[in-house]
Amino acid sequence: MSPVRKGFFGVLALSAALVAMPASAETILGALAKAYANNSSLNSARAGVRVTDEGVAIAKSGYRPTLSGTSSWNYSNGSGVSLATGSFGIQLNQTLFDGLQTKNNVLAAEARVAAANESLRNTEQNTLFDAAAAYMDVIRDREIAALRERNLEFLGEQVRASNSRLEVGEGTRTDVAQARASQQAAIAQLSAARAQVLASSATYMQIVGEQPGKLQAGSPLGKLLPRSVEDSFAIALREHPAIIASEHLVDAAGFVVKSSEGALLPRVTAGASVTSNYRDSSAAGPGNPNGWSTSAGIGATLTVPIYQGGRASATVRQSKESLGQARIDADVNRDRVRQAVAAAWAQYQAATEAVAANRELVSAAQLALNGVIEERNVGQRTTLEVLNAQADVTSAQINLISAQRDVVVASYAILSAIGRLSARKLDLKVALYRPEEHYHAVKDKWFGLRTPDGR
Repeated sequence: MSPVRKGFFGVLALSAALVAMPASAETILGALAKAYANNSSLNSARAGVRVTDEGVAIAKSGYRPTLSGTSSWNYSNGSGVSLATGSFGIQLNQTLFDGLQTKNNVLAAEARVAAANESLRNTEQNTLFDAAAAYMDVIRDREIAALRERNLEFLGEQVRASNSRLEVGEGTRTDVAQARASQQAAIAQLSAARAQVLASSATYMQIVGEQPGKLQAGSPLGKLLPRSVEDSFAIALREHPAIIASEHLVDAAGFVVKSSEGALLPRVTAGASVTSNYRDSSAAGPGNPNGWSTSAGIGATLTVPIYQGGRASATVRQSKESLGQARIDADVNRDRVRQAVAAAWAQYQAATEAVAANRELVSAAQLALNGVIEERNVGQRTTLEVLNAQADVTSAQINLISAQRDVVVASYAILSAIGRLSARKLDLKVALYRPEEHYHAVKDKWFGLRTPDGR
């Protein structure tokens, strides 16, 4: 067997191993549901929201009293006199007025939670879009690899036909060399196509959480898309989670400014304590007896800040600058969303037109190839012309496959750009993650070390 033929059958054997897949076929919505449930980056973002939830409970602690216990024990011995003293007490402190700092800290924390929830929704959108793109990439790359295999089979037939014509004196060695060169190029292209399949499968595994099996063809989300790009702009500016999150962060920054200004206002605290003292001395007497004594006290403290070294003033100025930055960031996010909407619609329309054009191109190129082959068989065309016509067919088919992939992915991009790519909108068969459940479980907790899930 010739080295070329050995290489050809080796490539076909590798192809059979690569495309072996289980019988059950996965759908694009099924893959998105698995990504929604299993994606590590998305689960990390959910954990980050739970971390942010605790900020409300931390801020509310400023409303609550603090209770502490104290204990001390001392012993001394000198000049023949020994003395042992001890004390045990409980101290209760309650802030009555702190310049409204606690109130504004709570409001800022609640605004951060709202922003974190919207950021999580944006992360969910990005994850679902990445999963859809990875799904379609695997389908595209597998189909391209299959085309490359069929192209290699065709070129193998051309090599055999060229050799046969050479043996009967109807062809030339140049025809054989050209056919073999095209065959070797096709082997290299098939190897690259298979490598791309492996790369796309690895990306799919990273996002979805399992290796891609047999995948059904995906379809665009036509029914869920707005009627026009103008409608998309209006929906995006109203509903996109990145914009809403930035608006909540503006609110949080505003409350931080008020909290910082509260440090310049008077502060009133109340306190109460109960202390038991013990004394045991060798020099005890009627006026200085040994034993236990108990004392209690209650009082209030008014603190009026006069000058704090400029720290409080600098903090106020800093928080105002942060507020200004948050407002600018909100404008930046609006601009980014507008650009994403426009780009997604342009890609969707271009891909839709490319699908129609490439279908016609594939049909015409295949018809031309059949004609060139027939003309070559009667001596009116050369082998090189057949090879060029086959290359045109393969190129047109690959362009059609890529355009079909782009239509589906662009439809998901539009839905993501307007803020409506969610498990609920897609009706994914998956348990929806509800961040508000954890928030309501922890926002008013006074004590307890365990998280709501029992850790």
